Amino acid sequence: MATCAQPRPLLAAPRLPALRHLGPHWYATVMGTAVVANAGAALPLSVPGLRAACALAWGLSAVLLGTLLAARAGHWAYHRDQAEAHLLDPAVAPFYGCLSMALLAVGGATVTVGGDVVGAGAALSAGATLWCVGTAVGLAAAVAVPYLMVVRHRVEPGSASPVWLLPVVAPMVSAALGPQLVPHLPEGQWREAMLLACYAMFGLSLLATLLMLPLVLARLLHHGPLPLALTPTLFLVLGPLGQSTTAVDSLADVAPDAIGAPYARALGAFAVLYGVPVMGFALLWLALAAAMVVRAARGGMPFTMTWWAFTFPVGTCVTGAAGLARHTGLDALGWLAAGLYAALVVAWAVAGFRTLRGLVSGALLAAPGAPRPTTARTT
Repeated sequence: MATCAQPRPLLAAPRLPALRHLGPHWYATVMGTAVVANAGAALPLSVPGLRAACALAWGLSAVLLGTLLAARAGHWAYHRDQAEAHLLDPAVAPFYGCLSMALLAVGGATVTVGGDVVGAGAALSAGATLWCVGTAVGLAAAVAVPYLMVVRHRVEPGSASPVWLLPVVAPMVSAALGPQLVPHLPEGQWREAMLLACYAMFGLSLLATLLMLPLVLARLLHHGPLPLALTPTLFLVLGPLGQSTTAVDSLADVAPDAIGAPYARALGAFAVLYGVPVMGFALLWLALAAAMVVRAARGGMPFTMTWWAFTFPVGTCVTGAAGLARHTGLDALGWLAAGLYAALVVAWAVAGFRTLRGLVSGALLAAPGAPRPTTARTT
């Protein structure tokens, strides 16, 4: 008696279930790791072993970036329905700005410290490529995400969140890291065009941030504290503040070789006149956000990927304070940068450890829970 074996399906595509809930917010791990390298290299202090530690952080961020790019490609290939649902979710879509900032942050660290490992020429080529791709992605996100929020998302009154800043702050990161490339461009039109393009992205991001911040503050005043799990996102407000200060400082550094003397001197003065007040407001917001986090921690704030908000935004304040120290010569600003950097390293270590533990247990890649925390005021 003969039996016929059942034919096996050909080209059966794996579903890769572990990737289904891998959202764009995971790029925050790359941003938070790369900024440890960028901020450490910017410190106006000489610390033995710091340069090597920054190079190690850069290498880790590059590995994380490559891994996440591949994983997110798998997410789109095998879970397209979920990927499209993320774009139509007003709570998730803004995180697409993190892709741009991850590319830019790794590119910036490649130019700053990566040359110690791969050589200056290779580091510059890789950094320039990542800057170009990251800038294109950031400008696209700065348009596409607000467009989706207007025409496709259903945004409830009082639902404004600091997460809304993510897509519009990405061009500010381009503005802050673009000056690395200016000295390597041909003199004349190329350098001036790059300088002014960075200032245009600075203005684009700054004005968009000034439109968003009142909505965030109004939401807090009228509806009370954020849900416990979202409380760390208050630190995202520091991102455009610290990054814009970093941008004007870095642009002022390269302005003398890119634009006429009267404008170069004016831009140098603007770096201090803009940066000092904005850094003052950043410290005010840092104190307010920290107080809200302490309150949330006492109320049982759980670990989520929002804890990575404690890293990149604080890192931008480090580079901002370091830039101001460079332009003013004030030691106090240098020590401020060092203190913020110490807080950044602690925050990165805690977030990294908790993320690794969540990956091992599978909790961070599980389907999100149905119930949402309440937004009612508590005392």
